[in-house]
Amino acid sequence: MHIHILGICGTFMGGLAVLAKEAGHKVTGCDANVYPPMSTQLEAQGIELIQGFDPEQVKLQPDLFVIGNVVSRGNPLMEEILNRGLPYVSGPEWMGNHILQDKWVLAVAGTHGKTTTSAMLAWILEDCGYAPGFLIGGVPMNFGISARLSGEKNGKKEDSIFFVIEADEYDTAFFDKRSKFVHYHAKTAILNNLEYDHADIFPDLAAIETQFHHLVRTVPGIGRLVVNGREPALERVIARGCWSEHENFGVDAGQAGWSLKTHDDGSFDIAFNGEQQGTVRWSLTGEHNRMNALAAIAAARHVGVPAAQAIAALEKFENVKRRMELRGTVNNIAVYDDFAHHPTAIATTVAGLRKKIGSARILAVLEPRSNTMKLGTMKDALPASLTEADLVFGYGAKGSGKEALGWDLAQALSPLGGKAQAFDDLGALVQAIQQAARPGDHVLVMSNGGFGGVHQKLLDALA
Repeated sequence: MHIHILGICGTFMGGLAVLAKEAGHKVTGCDANVYPPMSTQLEAQGIELIQGFDPEQVKLQPDLFVIGNVVSRGNPLMEEILNRGLPYVSGPEWMGNHILQDKWVLAVAGTHGKTTTSAMLAWILEDCGYAPGFLIGGVPMNFGISARLSGEKNGKKEDSIFFVIEADEYDTAFFDKRSKFVHYHAKTAILNNLEYDHADIFPDLAAIETQFHHLVRTVPGIGRLVVNGREPALERVIARGCWSEHENFGVDAGQAGWSLKTHDDGSFDIAFNGEQQGTVRWSLTGEHNRMNALAAIAAARHVGVPAAQAIAALEKFENVKRRMELRGTVNNIAVYDDFAHHPTAIATTVAGLRKKIGSARILAVLEPRSNTMKLGTMKDALPASLTEADLVFGYGAKGSGKEALGWDLAQALSPLGGKAQAFDDLGALVQAIQQAARPGDHVLVMSNGGFGGVHQKLLDALA
């Protein structure tokens, strides 16, 4: 089959393209911004990329157009497809029908931690010999790639039935407003946490809870839900009806489900139904990562991995790029890159670094660029999320462009007083950080985008 992918350079659609190519399909695609690193990765796979959405692309005569959720009505190529009555389908639906069919799908859903937990779960299965396929919205360092159909055993490609997928609650396409994850037909589903997010498509938390219950409805009776037992929103989701096995994680010691006990050195004991399973010793920080690990261990057990083996695998887990990734150290000043963009994730990330470095100074550098943040829905929660930082540098483009903030960043950060500054010029931001930083500092850059390459600009300026 020849598929032509609209919006191919997005994380999900790019991964889909790699999987489709690996499965033997002819793959071409287009996007508004065809540039590295995604363009380089796709072209290395022999996938032809076209800049823009020229309607002339229908002359490629693919068997099917696969539509990403960045495409909307008015897109010239999409309009031509509709006018001609050509066959099209959403990316998640194509994924469910052509890649995930007949697979044991392990889906990881939640407002936070999907990428890291998916990476942990895939690594546990890999280390324990299951050779899983996966599609993850980041690059797990243990693998160096974000998507594959399956792994290898004894140097040979293994046709594994296991597939780990990051299961996003964002909507599927302009013609399908269900969440992406309903298309994946999960047999094992992690519900990691649930908060209000995606203000551009969901009016309130209750609307997201409804979508999560749609996911619950798709899990078969022989399947299993692994659910964060600390989340009232997920408790409400399950109360609507649950037809599968159900295990909670993050429960108090002695309760039914998975619990943990943290030690001063960062290691933590794991128990299931009150019985000790072992101790995880690793370099990752933060309660959020311990909870992610607990969820991954519980999900892996559903496919047959004993908890002790999963614990041993996690001790070799190397995290995901852009999750507290140390980008470099110059003049004893460390610069980190992190994907955090929701206030809860920002607070958790800063707290994790604080736990790791003690009383050393944290210079938090934030770009609020997610759709939710640009709308200003979460702006009032920003100051509280940054209280553990010693200095805060915010960046937000002004004007009416796509990347512009629709609110005043300086005003939003004003409750932090003199320790916070806001900038709309990247050069001025870098200069201010350079002037403020001193040996022993930790510069924590947080954004869900490229942030204009600010990490390298900072390392160059601080050298």
